[in-house]
Amino acid sequence: MKFRSRILLCFAASTLGILPVYSQETPEPSAGTEESAQKSFDDFINSLSWQKDGIAQLGSRAQILVPDGYRFTGSGDTSKLMEYYGNLSNGSELGYIAPIGMEWFAVFQFEEVGYVKDDEKDKLDADKILKDLQEGQQAANNELIRLNRPTLTVNGWHTKPFYNTKTNNLEWAIRLSSSGGEILNYKTKLLGRHGVMDVVLVCSEEQLASVVPQYQELLEGFSYKKEESYAAYTKGDKIAEYGLIGLISGGGLLLAAKTGLLAKLWKPIAIGLVAIGAFLKRIFKGNTKESI
Repeated sequence: MKFRSRILLCFAASTLGILPVYSQETPEPSAGTEESAQKSFDDFINSLSWQKDGIAQLGSRAQILVPDGYRFTGSGDTSKLMEYYGNLSNGSELGYIAPIGMEWFAVFQFEEVGYVKDDEKDKLDADKILKDLQEGQQAANNELIRLNRPTLTVNGWHTKPFYNTKTNNLEWAIRLSSSGGEILNYKTKLLGRHGVMDVVLVCSEEQLASVVPQYQELLEGFSYKKEESYAAYTKGDKIAEYGLIGLISGGGLLLAAKTGLLAKLWKPIAIGLVAIGAFLKRIFKGNTKESI
């Protein structure tokens, strides 16, 4: 077994449009160190509670089908996983799903922002949105430089934003770069009555072409509870302060940048930046050992 030295993080930030994520170059561990680390990882994975079939609950609002060959764990163990990987979890994760071998995974988190109107579905101007993303990231970079943190460059689209009117799903992927190399930020927003289910996809760069179709097929098994669905909207429900474009371009982050509030807001944001460590690469080896 050989650890992959280059990891691509396809990461969706929770409520803000652009946050740094890093592809990391790490030295290959020695055989002894690798064996010890692998045992520690396997022991940790086997200590978690896994569901391997049926319908898994994503909090009280939604659910997802766990197909044959996949594993799912709920909110508490998902938070433990994120912390184990080096992510500063805020405890809002609702679920983690991956193939049995854990070659890649997706994390679900709900954003209670209110009902997001989809009246901008025919106004998703990819060029304009990209410009907004680049301007927002530049403002963020200015503050990150002040905080002596790595900056991020928005290079362009991998997948332009598209909205599925039948499923009320908004999806896109952005190509980025940092000092660690090229990065892909893959996002899916699943619209509901009271907010948005944010889905984080994490995979290796080499896997991307084959993983995305599997990931999209997996999301076909996602559904909100009847009373939480987008179609269940009732007059008087809270309306989100931004629409589809705001979900992509960052909503409040861009507003903060344009009004000069970013410097005040960015410090607590920066403290919560994802810093996936060396443990993350273990999930991509392909054959995670597990107890039967």
